[in-house]
Amino acid sequence: MASLSSAAGASVSQVVLGAIQVYIVDDTGWDIGRLSIAVTAGTWCSGALAPFAGRLADRYGPRGLVTMGLLVVGCSLLALSQVNTTTMWQFFVAYIIGRSISNPFLIGVVPRTATVNFFRRRRNITLSISGMSRPIGGAINIQIISLIAVSQGWRAAYGYVGLFLLALSVPVFIIMRRRPEEIGMLPDGARVAPGAGRDSRTGGPRAASELPPEFSWTAREAMGTRAYWCIAGTAVLAVIASAGLGYILVPYLISESGPQLSKPQAVGVGSLGAVLALTNLAWGILADKFGPRQCMVMTIAGAVLSGVFLMTAVHSVWTAYAFAILWGFFSNTVGTLEHMLLAQYFGRGSFGAILGSLGPLQTTALGVAPVFGSYLLTFTGNYTIVFTVLMAMYAGAGCLIFLAKAPRLPPRAREIQPDADPSPAAV
Repeated sequence: MASLSSAAGASVSQVVLGAIQVYIVDDTGWDIGRLSIAVTAGTWCSGALAPFAGRLADRYGPRGLVTMGLLVVGCSLLALSQVNTTTMWQFFVAYIIGRSISNPFLIGVVPRTATVNFFRRRRNITLSISGMSRPIGGAINIQIISLIAVSQGWRAAYGYVGLFLLALSVPVFIIMRRRPEEIGMLPDGARVAPGAGRDSRTGGPRAASELPPEFSWTAREAMGTRAYWCIAGTAVLAVIASAGLGYILVPYLISESGPQLSKPQAVGVGSLGAVLALTNLAWGILADKFGPRQCMVMTIAGAVLSGVFLMTAVHSVWTAYAFAILWGFFSNTVGTLEHMLLAQYFGRGSFGAILGSLGPLQTTALGVAPVFGSYLLTFTGNYTIVFTVLMAMYAGAGCLIFLAKAPRLPPRAREIQPDADPSPAAV
């Protein structure tokens, strides 16, 4: 349900609007630049709501929050289906509301918190599956909305998708729960201790797990560690570098690169990287074996080498597609691995609040990235300089994650678990 809701929420993502905006502009005559204002405003508003969404997810669970998100976004899409050419402000209001709610409540914080609450042994793999749902859902939404827009118009397309979201809220409300203990189960990797009774803190069965006990940090405790801020810095630098390169990639391939691709070829190269979000599952498996921090170092190093390959070796259509494969494989999974690392270091008790606290930083970086890349290009007039700066930011992200070693458990851990090992190796 979390993955399906995330895929549905991608209907108002900036990637989807960027792909189908041609239908809106052709029908209304609106300016693409003005539409981008709605995208940026919605993205930044979603970042402002992320900390609140995280705290609500920890306290109340995903059931009501995801249901509410589906209802609000569904109504926003129905409102978009009623917009006419003279009421662009109505489009702005409906889209910004839908975008603001969808990202924290349907795509990011809330469904990821549900995943962390229900899984421990297979947490990395399930987080990778959750991470795939947004880009795959976005690709599906682009195709569905485009097909309907061709025959019935973009308004009808938004209306049908809105009705689907409203219908999806019913099974979500019936099925989703806050924690497995609420339905007499335990996170994977745990078993019921014979005759152990029920846990007084959770109300569920008392667990005897093959895995060591997991200590849950509070958001304030986590924010007091070097690891948290290194992860936050990594997220910001990686988002700016990745989104900045993605924003100017197609113009570069069309006008400046060696092969000078046609528009369809360049768009194909740009979209192939998004499709390769399927490789998230492979990185989830690798994270189980080597750890998410080590995998983040590998992905960032691979992304930097991919950028160097773009600047030095893309001299044909086939090498351009080879770059897209490398870039998609290495750059698409940094955010998902970041969530795995936060869960490994700080546990599940306040995961929503900890992840949500990063929301304003990440969405600000996401909004800044296109402006940073395009203005840097305008100032320098040289794509090589721009790509070099962006890859240097990626390298800086790699240095920060290399420094993000597991923190020592706070003093409170001794009070709750007298035998707890405070060393980083025990986290």
